Amino acid sequence: MSFPLSDLALARRLERTEGTANKLFVDARARLNPESGACWIEAAGAYAMFDGVQSPLTQTFGLGLFETPGDEDLAALERFFRDRGAAVQHETSPVAGHELVKRLVERGYHPLEYTSVLYQPIAAAGIAGTPAGTIHVHRIDPSEHDVWTRTLVEGWSNAADLGDFLHEAGRVQALVPGAHRFLATEDGRPVAAGGLFIHDTVALLAGASTIPSARQRGAQLALLDARLRWAASAGCDLAMMGALPGSGSQRNAERNGFRIAYTRVKWILK
Repeated sequence: MSFPLSDLALARRLERTEGTANKLFVDARARLNPESGACWIEAAGAYAMFDGVQSPLTQTFGLGLFETPGDEDLAALERFFRDRGAAVQHETSPVAGHELVKRLVERGYHPLEYTSVLYQPIAAAGIAGTPAGTIHVHRIDPSEHDVWTRTLVEGWSNAADLGDFLHEAGRVQALVPGAHRFLATEDGRPVAAGGLFIHDTVALLAGASTIPSARQRGAQLALLDARLRWAASAGCDLAMMGALPGSGSQRNAERNGFRIAYTRVKWILK
């Protein structure tokens, strides 16, 4: 199995894919709900998103990977968030280098959280079939969007603080170009949902969840397998996903052929 080296070139591909997915999401929210003030800018090669004060997308992506930000760049990014009443947050790859970390610390930033960024060549992504049983996965058509959203939200019901965001995000997702939604059913009943976004032949796997009553029966494996196979048919050569370090999601990804490319750090300005 030949994996691309975990270097600057790979980090740029992965981070630009996620950044592009999120800026298109922000564009879609602005079209659906103009009064939200959703918008984004580019500064020093990074994308800065405002998707609402409480949205997990309100941050930068790719800082330090495409250009070295100077103090003026960082000040402009800080104004972008503060002018909208949002916390100033950057999520950075260690590949961007220690000088960026030093500069952020000097400006008063503190680490807030970590994310494992995992990847896998699509050519090697034919995981060992889906589990036997009655689970079936398909890419939804527009008429199933509400069912997909309800299933996704139910699967994240243990994260009460994300409920409202996910309900609204489901409506926005329907307007995002390059985004595809998959639904897993068991005996005809929706049990799991997940998303897929494609950019520059990279497939970003995101937003997967299984309803509590259907867990531990292979729905996530079936959903992963179906999305990887669909991405391969769409011409992708690389898959990526993010997970909390040491989490069940990370372990499941590693068991099915993914490797950790690097661990991102989210910084917040106090």
